[in-house]
Amino acid sequence: MRFMFFTWLALMPFFAIAEFAASAPYEMPRTHAHPIENKATGGHYTLYIKLPDAYHTKTEESDQALTDVKPLKHYPVIYTTDAVWHMDLLSGVTEFLLPDVILVGISWQHNMPTNIDYGERRAFASRFKDYSFVPHDKPDIQAKYQFGQGDKHLRFIQQDIIPYIEEHYRTLPDERAYLGYSMGAEFGGFMLLSAPNTFNYYLLGSPSLDTTSLSFLKTLKYEASPQNPINTDVFVSIGELETTRMALTNEFVELLEHYKVQGVSVEQLSVISDSDHTSAVPDTFSQGIRWLGAKLSEKQ
Repeated sequence: MRFMFFTWLALMPFFAIAEFAASAPYEMPRTHAHPIENKATGGHYTLYIKLPDAYHTKTEESDQALTDVKPLKHYPVIYTTDAVWHMDLLSGVTEFLLPDVILVGISWQHNMPTNIDYGERRAFASRFKDYSFVPHDKPDIQAKYQFGQGDKHLRFIQQDIIPYIEEHYRTLPDERAYLGYSMGAEFGGFMLLSAPNTFNYYLLGSPSLDTTSLSFLKTLKYEASPQNPINTDVFVSIGELETTRMALTNEFVELLEHYKVQGVSVEQLSVISDSDHTSAVPDTFSQGIRWLGAKLSEKQ
């Protein structure tokens, strides 16, 4: 019996090491996943929602008897597409530069057709249809990926996603921002020029425009009115080494400047030094969030 007891004592450190070494998936703090359906198309998506650290903190205001409770704080919201690629970086940047915001990452569609071989692109195949607004010029690629359904994705955001977030969370509806990169930024340009009041702030990094998509954007004629005034601020960036897209991106910024009289305020194009389409991402996020923080501060 004594032998068994000492044997157990001797083995305890190994059991402790085994328990300590057991791995578990990492979960982003204060973040949860909410499934959501595009009611018009039947597409299944996930919203990744991160709340500020103080979101659930209740504060009391002293008035002799400590009976007056402050209204719970409401927060700006940053929506982003390509959530799987963006949420980690966006979470880290806002944690230090703009902590008092709600983040909403919109996933790719989960239930894409099973009879189509998307290969390694299956996980993100939906972005080609959701973030584009003109058909592809090659029939076989168009048949496979169904380019040009950005209008449907815009309605999904307007009619399903934003109403859900604003019903279930304490948001500031006039401090709603969108961050998109590459195709997500191109889609952001489409939203901005067809339904600018969807968001108050647009952060568009290295939009993947070509001559066809830019020409289409020039045909969009949203007109402000006394009933629907525009009050929108825009940040656009591109990597210094993205030489093949530099002229088109400058032309896109010039197009946005034509809407200044209607209420669209666009910053001078931000060029991320010594960066290409991939390496420009971190500085795009940090510069864009600094810009957004300054804009939000102007309202206070």
